[in-house]
Amino acid sequence: MTQINENYLKLKAGYLFPEIGRRVKAYSDANQNAKIIRLGIGDVTLPLAPTIVNAMVDAAKEMGSAGGFHGYGPEQGYSFLIQKIIAHDYTARGVQIAEDEVFVSDGSKCDCGNIQEIFSLDSKIAVVDPVYPVYVDTNVMAGRTGEVGPDGRYANIIYMPATEENNFEPDFPKEKPDIIYLCYPNNPTGMVATKARLTEWVNFAKKIGSIILYDSAYESFIQDPEIPKSIYEIPGAKEVAMEFRSFSKTAGFTGTRCAYLVIPKDLKGKTKGGEEISFNSLWNRRHTTKFNGVSYVTQKGAEAVFSTQGQLEIKEQISYYMENAKLIREGLVKAGYTVFGGMNAPYIWLKTPRGLKSWDFFDELLGTAQVVGTPGSGFGPAGEGYFRLSAFGKREDVISAIERIQKM
Repeated sequence: MTQINENYLKLKAGYLFPEIGRRVKAYSDANQNAKIIRLGIGDVTLPLAPTIVNAMVDAAKEMGSAGGFHGYGPEQGYSFLIQKIIAHDYTARGVQIAEDEVFVSDGSKCDCGNIQEIFSLDSKIAVVDPVYPVYVDTNVMAGRTGEVGPDGRYANIIYMPATEENNFEPDFPKEKPDIIYLCYPNNPTGMVATKARLTEWVNFAKKIGSIILYDSAYESFIQDPEIPKSIYEIPGAKEVAMEFRSFSKTAGFTGTRCAYLVIPKDLKGKTKGGEEISFNSLWNRRHTTKFNGVSYVTQKGAEAVFSTQGQLEIKEQISYYMENAKLIREGLVKAGYTVFGGMNAPYIWLKTPRGLKSWDFFDELLGTAQVVGTPGSGFGPAGEGYFRLSAFGKREDVISAIERIQKM
């Protein structure tokens, strides 16, 4: 009989969000008249902006003509989109990025999960705790970790706790990692990294010879002009960091699927024999082997995001979600909760009341207020005793959810 990849057996019982779905379904089946408000999974609720829709409709019509039909496109992405990405997200910030350093994909989740393939299995990873589960789980699947311990931590992973005690700003690891996962604005805590702090991370990575995998999927929600939106705003970052970006939350592409990954050619690793190899070339080989590219129609929609009208429309949507975040944050504070985040990110991170465990609070919130959030422990051991609410709901649902929570 064919053998399985036993690394999958190391994974905890279930991926966080399917487990939430399972519990909500069980409650809904037993309480069919309950009006459940979902502020858990970070899925957007506003429709695609008109300018994006029009661009995709035009592209679809183009595909229906003999002269405008597009078959296989470049796996790395069409130049028309990459040029707009570079001009808007990098050149405008004084950062020089070449076209062949940008790789368009179908989502940052995929990129964050797949990127580990170009690193040695001997590489040791460091993650902020709490953390987006994909960073950890995909390394477990690959065989880069040991078994999970009674404390919920996997052997051979360096955990960097981010808690109220250190203002959710993890200390540099004492043990040397090869790969450091950073996410700012942070999912799940909603916290951001200052330019000074990011500079320290870049210098730290340079000093010890590590690579930073920088997930900035929520950069468009930053309200403070002093907070960097790209790690490449930090001098020297192109020598130590890759950056993951997404249209999912920025422009509502959670169901449309489009993102991109920047890997500077200056970013290099070594073979066992000491030869320096560009990670850009490795990812290009992986990307063109295992990925057929994002559809032409989708990329034309993504291009429209950078138009003058497209920018106005998506900024209006971002403002809508950030107003939701403000309502949730202020409503929870009024109800007596200890609250973090929600000022430069669409996530609110709250301390569970009465010392409740995260999943116990999940069940209480669902059972009493019919509101769904995300248990902090699902993001890692340091998330125990915390809870995440998302600002991506509809305004009327957000208002109703806070009213219900205030009555608990």
